Amino acid sequence: MLHSLLKKLIKNQSGTIRMATARIGLAVAVFLLLIAVQIQSNYHFLLESPNNKDSIADFLVINKVLDNDNLGNSELDSNLIKEIAKQPFTESVGLLNPSRFKASIQSISNQFPFYTDISFESVPSSFIDIKNAEFAWNPTATFVPVIVPNMFLDIYNFQFSLSQNLPQLTPAIVKMIVFKLTVYGKNGPISFNAKIVGLSDRISSMLVPTEFIEWGNNYAEKKSGENVSRLVLKTSDPSNPAIATFLKKNNLSTNTEKLRYSKYRKVIDTVVSISGIAGGIMLVFALIIFTLFIQLTIANCRPEIILLITLGATPNQLSKFLIKQFYPGNIKSILLATLLVVVFQLGLKILLEQQLIYISPMISWYTLVIAILLALLLWIVTYKAIQKHMES
Repeated sequence: MLHSLLKKLIKNQSGTIRMATARIGLAVAVFLLLIAVQIQSNYHFLLESPNNKDSIADFLVINKVLDNDNLGNSELDSNLIKEIAKQPFTESVGLLNPSRFKASIQSISNQFPFYTDISFESVPSSFIDIKNAEFAWNPTATFVPVIVPNMFLDIYNFQFSLSQNLPQLTPAIVKMIVFKLTVYGKNGPISFNAKIVGLSDRISSMLVPTEFIEWGNNYAEKKSGENVSRLVLKTSDPSNPAIATFLKKNNLSTNTEKLRYSKYRKVIDTVVSISGIAGGIMLVFALIIFTLFIQLTIANCRPEIILLITLGATPNQLSKFLIKQFYPGNIKSILLATLLVVVFQLGLKILLEQQLIYISPMISWYTLVIAILLALLLWIVTYKAIQKHMES
């Protein structure tokens, strides 16, 4: 009978519409906060997932921005290289060592007449996307292995071959062709056989083993300078806006296509931050309003509560009952918000799959933890609000 009487009093004093409005407002605030957390989790998942990770984009070839003020001074200062290596977004740095000798390459087949002057670069093997046991050299080797950019083959097949009436080539055929590679020095030209052992999408220059670069520079009596003009930056997150900011600050550039996601990330981070801040502000206001709502309801029932205490009901009994009346509704608001986030995540997964972008169909455990923490926070707020009025 006590619980029945109290339930009728609370219902009459709080009002069904006011109670529902307070809980809907709370659910909206929680939903915005959880959505902000889930979007951020999805974004990190996209960056780290092997299904979405672009290994090519993890390596950025960096050089100076050339203009009228620094023409002829394209070398990267050693202090700048050390500064790049110390940046939080840097995993490792590989120096591109250029050839400083004159060289040419030509085909030895009459069916494929080809000749051009050429230059090379070398880079530590860990920065090369082609893993080939043949990519090594010494003066007794039967041929010089060369890695060329994929775009060179595209240029040849779709431009050069058409204009020169030459056959188009597949990667497999290119790797079968033997070229004559000539290095020029003070002791005259010296020729080697050369073969293409791989096609790279990472570095847009002709790569040969470091040993050949060092040999050629020594043969041409050219010093391999300590400074280089280009380097390869390995980073776990090429979309990090800090990379674009650092490059701009130091007058450096890289393939802008590989940094295009940094602009998108700034937009995403801004939207997520606004959503999170809005959800946080709304949650604070919802908690304040809900606390005032509880206090007002108890204040309106105060004469009846005093009467019940006089008749033998303890404050502890009344507090437990009031918590049971208010707190389960708060849990329902959080569950509703969490369910909406689950629906949102499933819909987003289906939408992104159409764009060949894959995310988890389940909400992240970060989102669940935040929801549990909010439930705990609401219990504390509800308990404190009731205790404050029961003791006064």
